[in-house]
Amino acid sequence: MLANGRLERLREKKVGLIVASFTGGYFILLLITPLMLPTDSIPELSGRANRIDYATDDGWGSWGNQNHGENAEIGHNQEEIGLFSWSELNPLAAFVYFIGDLNCHQKYERSWEINGNQLAVCVRDVGLFLGLALGALFWRKKGLNRWTIRDSFLSVFSDEKIEFLYKEDRRLLAMILLVSLGAIPIGLDGFTQLLTSYESTNIVRLITGTGAGFVLSWWSCAAISSRPDNFDSADLVKLPANAKLVFRD
Repeated sequence: MLANGRLERLREKKVGLIVASFTGGYFILLLITPLMLPTDSIPELSGRANRIDYATDDGWGSWGNQNHGENAEIGHNQEEIGLFSWSELNPLAAFVYFIGDLNCHQKYERSWEINGNQLAVCVRDVGLFLGLALGALFWRKKGLNRWTIRDSFLSVFSDEKIEFLYKEDRRLLAMILLVSLGAIPIGLDGFTQLLTSYESTNIVRLITGTGAGFVLSWWSCAAISSRPDNFDSADLVKLPANAKLVFRD
């Protein structure tokens, strides 16, 4: 590996491309699948997060199709609105709605619809997948393996702009702060909505989801790409302000 690593970023580009392909691909499928299905074929849904609720009409995984009453905090009278089971869709659409069913509550009041069909995930999760793809593309363009996760994470910035972090050894704090800027808003919005009478808006959900997804993807790509075995020794890692990696016992 070259000392500065800038001329050999094959792994960083590969990691960013793979993560962006999976997350961005699913994001695109979220938007085009409702267009591929007959109009008004996906009714209003209301399930549980991290559960299978809409696999069948009345068999395994049919919790969402049961009558939970009009005033239930989770679920509703799906039969009155229209039964739905993703297992009856074409294979591609079934995959998209299966992933949505497994990971998202799919509450209709917090979701968008296209072509009269509710999307497979809520607006916050739409933003999350968008952010995951954007963060991976950002890493693919800017990221550099610098042995440790924190140094790799900060490598997206020019050395001149972050020299002060290395002179005062504030790079771990800087990484935590940047991750927090993306993660705290979604936490505040979600938990405030859960614990109080506050009700967020879909625009706020989209923004907070995108921000959280972006920093999560950025950090994850940096973590995956941080490979000490790409260097013959720590002395070959070029850091801002001519800093050197020092390892304490």
